[in-house]
Amino acid sequence: MNNRYSRQELFSPIGRDGQLQISRKHVLIIGMGALGSGSAEALVRAGIGKLTIVDRDYVEWSNLQRQQLYTEEDADKRIPKVIAAKKRLTELNSSVVMEAIIADASVSDLLDWAQNVDLIIDATDNFETRMTMNDVSQKVGVPWIYGACVGSYGISYTIIPEKTPCLACLLETVPLGGLTCDTAGIISPAVNMVVAHQTGEALKILVGDVDSLRNKLVSFDLWKNKYSAIQVDKLKKEDCPSCGKERSYPNLSFEKQTKTAVLCGRDTVQIRPGVPIVRNLEMLEHLLINQGGTVQRNPYLLSYTMDSHRLVIFKDGRVLIHGTKDIAEAKAVYHRCLG
Repeated sequence: MNNRYSRQELFSPIGRDGQLQISRKHVLIIGMGALGSGSAEALVRAGIGKLTIVDRDYVEWSNLQRQQLYTEEDADKRIPKVIAAKKRLTELNSSVVMEAIIADASVSDLLDWAQNVDLIIDATDNFETRMTMNDVSQKVGVPWIYGACVGSYGISYTIIPEKTPCLACLLETVPLGGLTCDTAGIISPAVNMVVAHQTGEALKILVGDVDSLRNKLVSFDLWKNKYSAIQVDKLKKEDCPSCGKERSYPNLSFEKQTKTAVLCGRDTVQIRPGVPIVRNLEMLEHLLINQGGTVQRNPYLLSYTMDSHRLVIFKDGRVLIHGTKDIAEAKAVYHRCLG
C-alpha cells in the first residue's frame, strides 16, 4: 500500500505534497453515465479522499458500450448506476470515502451537496441541470468542470468562480447545444477524451496548481481529426445574471425547476413529484400486480411493464416512463398506473 501512488508522486507537479492534498479533497460528480463513470474511476485510482456520486438512472444494456464501470449483471438486474458504481469503485480503492445518491439533481439538492465539496464535475445528460450547476457553483464559490460528448465530438471547459467566465457568459458566443446521443449516437473514444480533459483539470485544482489550468474551452472531433482551443477570458460579462456584479442566479428560481424531462438518448420521460415523497415499493408491487402486466422489484426500484410502456419507479417518487417521448402521454400513463 505504501507505494500505491508512487508513479503519480514521481510526477513533479503533483509530488508527495500534491498527493496529500488529493487525499484530503472531496469531489462531487453529477451523473454516472459515460463521463461520470470514467471520471469517478480516474479520481478513485488517483486517491481522492471523498467522492460523492449522484445519478437518477439505472444500468441498461445500451450503457455497456461506453460506461466502463458496469457489467451485464448490472444491466440484467437494472441496478441503479450509483449503487453499481460504488461497489466497483470500492473494490478499486477501499480507502476512498464513497457516497452514492440515487436522486435527480434538483436545485435544493445541488445547493446542499455543493456546500462541503472542493470541486464539481459535470457528467449530466441535459443542459438545464448544467445551468443550475453553473449558478450553484457561482453562489457557493466552488469550481466546476463542464463536459459533454456526442457522436465523435466532445467539449470541456473549467469554470472558476470570480475568475473565469461562467457557462452563462458563453451562451451567446459559443455553441454548446445541438445533437444528442439519441440523434447522432456516440463512440467510446470521444467519451474517454472528454474524461481525460476533465480529470486532468480536476487534478490541477485538487493540488492547488491553478496556474496550470487550461483557461480555454476545448472541443474536438475524433472522426474528423479536428481539435480546437478557444480563448474565452474576454467573454466574461459584468452584467451576467449568474456571475456578474448584480447576479440573481436565475437558474435557481422555482420557475426554472421542471417536473418532467425527456431523457437524452432515450425513448423515456421522467416525472418527478412536486413534493418530496417516499414510496413503499413492496406495497406498490402488490397493487400493480393486481392491475396486470409484469412487475419486477429490487431493493432500489420497481419495474412495471404494461402494454407498450414500462414504468421504473424509485423510492424518492421519481418515475421513468419508457416507450414515449411525449410528456402528455407519459403523464397519462403515470396517472393511470399510480393515481
